[in-house]
Order: sequence, then C-alpha cells, then structure tokens
Amino acid sequence: MDESRPFHRILLFGVQHVLVMAATPISAVFLMSATLGLDDGLTVDLLSAAFVLSGAGSLIQSLGPWRFGPRLPFVMLPGGAPLILFLAIAEQHGLPTAGGAVILTALFCFVVLPVFSRLLAFFPALVIGTMIVIVGVNLVKVGAVLVTGQPGSPGFADPGNLGLGMATIGFTVVFYLLFTGVLRQLAVMLGLLAGTALAAATGAIHAGSLTEGQLVTLPHLMPFGAPEFNLLAALPLMLYSLASMAEATGQTVINAEAVGRTIDKRTDVPKTIRGDALTSLFGGFFGLPLMVTSGENIGIVRVTGVRSRFVTAVAGVVLVAVGLLAPVTHAISVIPSPVVGGTAMIVFGVITVLGVQMLGRSDLDRHTSTFVVAVALALGLLPILVPGVYGGFPPNVRILLESGVAVGACVAAVLNILFHHVRPGLAARLTRTRTESDR
Repeated sequence: MDESRPFHRILLFGVQHVLVMAATPISAVFLMSATLGLDDGLTVDLLSAAFVLSGAGSLIQSLGPWRFGPRLPFVMLPGGAPLILFLAIAEQHGLPTAGGAVILTALFCFVVLPVFSRLLAFFPALVIGTMIVIVGVNLVKVGAVLVTGQPGSPGFADPGNLGLGMATIGFTVVFYLLFTGVLRQLAVMLGLLAGTALAAATGAIHAGSLTEGQLVTLPHLMPFGAPEFNLLAALPLMLYSLASMAEATGQTVINAEAVGRTIDKRTDVPKTIRGDALTSLFGGFFGLPLMVTSGENIGIVRVTGVRSRFVTAVAGVVLVAVGLLAPVTHAISVIPSPVVGGTAMIVFGVITVLGVQMLGRSDLDRHTSTFVVAVALALGLLPILVPGVYGGFPPNVRILLESGVAVGACVAAVLNILFHHVRPGLAARLTRTRTESDR
C-alpha cells in the first residue's frame, strides 16, 4: 500500500481511477445546472471546482497530512444524496443559503466527531459487512440508472443505451479474461475506453460547446455570492451527515481490508471523516455540495490488485489538472452515461462481494448473527428497492429513513448490542441469581 511504483505505471492506474469516477462530478454539476437554471459560464466554473476539489480531497485522503485522511487509496467526489438535499435547499432558500448549509454541515461534522468516534466500538464486522452489502447494492442501482435512465423518463431503457452498457461490461470481461499482468489490471479502464470508442462509432457521443475557445478555467470563490447561514435550512443536510459518517466508517474498514492493512477504527475512521469535512468546507465556498469518499475506487483496488495509495494520490493530481484544463474537462464530459454505468456496475458489484466476504467472517453459523443480518438487510434495502416508501413521513424524518445505509447500520448495531451484549448479560445475571438462591 505504501509502495511508490514507476511514475508511468502509477499514472496509468491513476487515470483509470479518474475515468471511472469522472461521470459523478460531471453528472452532479449538470444536474445542478439543469435544476437551478444556471448559465453555461457558471456550469463550467462549477465543473472546474468539482474536479479540483475532488483532486484535493483525494490527495488529503491518500497522503494523510496531520490528522486528516487515513492514508488509504481513496478518491473523493460530490455526493449523490447530499446533492439532492443541496438542490432542495437552493430551491427553497436560494443558492447562497445552500452554500452556507454545506459550510455549516462541514463544521457540524467536526463538532460531533468526538462523540461519533466513541460509538465505533459498536460497529463490529457483522455490522460493517451488512452496511457494505447495502452500499454495494445501492451503488449497483446507481450504475444501472446511468445505463437505463430514470424509470418513467423519456428514453428509459433505450435499447441503444442498454447495448452500450452491456457491451462495456463485455469488453471489460474479455480484457480481464485474455490479458495478464498490467493489462489485466487496466481491464476496467480499457473496457471503458472500448465502450467509448463503440459509442463514437455508433454516433452516441454528442460533444457540446461549453468549453470552446478556452484553454484554462479557474474555479471562482463564492460563485453564488457570499454564503448565507441558516441553521434551520441546513438541518436536513446536518442530519444526513450522520449517515454519511456511518458510510465513511464502512468504506474505511473495507478499503483497509482490500489493501491488507490493519487499522484502528477509533483513530483511522475519524481521519477519513475529517478529510471529508475539510474538503466539503472548502467545497461550500466554491458552490459545491458535500464531498464524500468514493466507493468506485475501492472496487477498482480489489479488481486490479493495485494497492498503492500513491496511485490515488496521482489520480488527485490528474483531477486537479482536469479541473484547470478546459479541453480535458470537455473530453471527459462527453463519455456517454451508459458506458460509465456499465463500468460502474462491475466495480460496485465487487463492493457488494467484499461485504459478503466480511459477513462470511462474522460467525453467521450463530442463529442470532443470521437474524441480525436478515433484519438489517430487509430494512436497509427497503428504501432502495421501493423508492418513495417513506414519502408520507415528515421531511426531516424521511431524510434518515430513506438512507438505506444509515437504517441498515443502525438496525444492525442495535440488534447486535441487544443479542450479543445485553441478552447474554441478562442471562448471566439471572443464572447467577438462581445459583445464589439455590445456595
């Protein structure tokens, strides 16, 4: 994990990480632009900021300066669920208030982190494995939606898009089957590039003109004006940050396992959360939603076997360069969503398998452990498999209930405490009482 390989090889692997995760900041910014009616200039500015902050966050998490970042191969990007909350706040209270909400939430994470750290003792492998399975299933769904589009939207499940997604998966499988060594480790990137080439050959790539005539683009500080701080408006985002901390816990543990490193959850997990919070704090001043660690790169690490954290550090440098060089940003932005989705489905499927492997080491032969996992999976997967199931609940309650990861983690943790700590303690006390009474 701490090995620094030859630069040309690290660069190739770093670019692979960038290509797999690039669709997330692009789609996040384009969704912001379409929802809020932003002009082209502001859209380019936000896209530049998204790549630069993703790169800076990746460097923090991979290199771990001071107490920020766990020194694990992580890549950062604008979060999906936080983006929706950001847009809701912007539509109700204005963009300056949305930016202020991100800043307040980042500061809130620093404040509550000491308390959260003390709760990590209640997150054993049984709980984290359950959480990772839910994360993986949710992410596979996210990747699939990139291929199919949203149900009910125009062009949903278009055969051409499905063909591109399936072809990208097929290319990746063929490369992984036929190649060995470095080329096999690059199978994910090669599959994505082959899918993009197929899209170009079939006319599925539509290059826009957002960056024509520009060579360098610099993100602007406070693009929406001075942030406005409204605690009530920021409350939904603050509540969600608790779920984000739980997800960061699982990602840190599973990433450490993927690279073969033994960590102390009480010291290393807070470093990941501090890195998320610091990057989000700066992101708020550049008009971005909360920044979070990416699940994609964990799957890439496992698929390729390349564990070096310097690979994701180089990916961070590449992301910063992409954010500053307008033509490069534009070139990456034209990769079709179905191609990215097909790649993402493989990578996210690997994350699900990692969760299953962790559960396999959690003594599932015990009936109580099986029961804990079954109930947690049922409740955690419910909002993922049945979107809108909690639509009738108050908004602030719905925010937490609709996070399958948060629900699954909380249910697994509580049931684990009840079945494996409280119940044995009560049984031992009752046995001791009966013994004393018999005497």
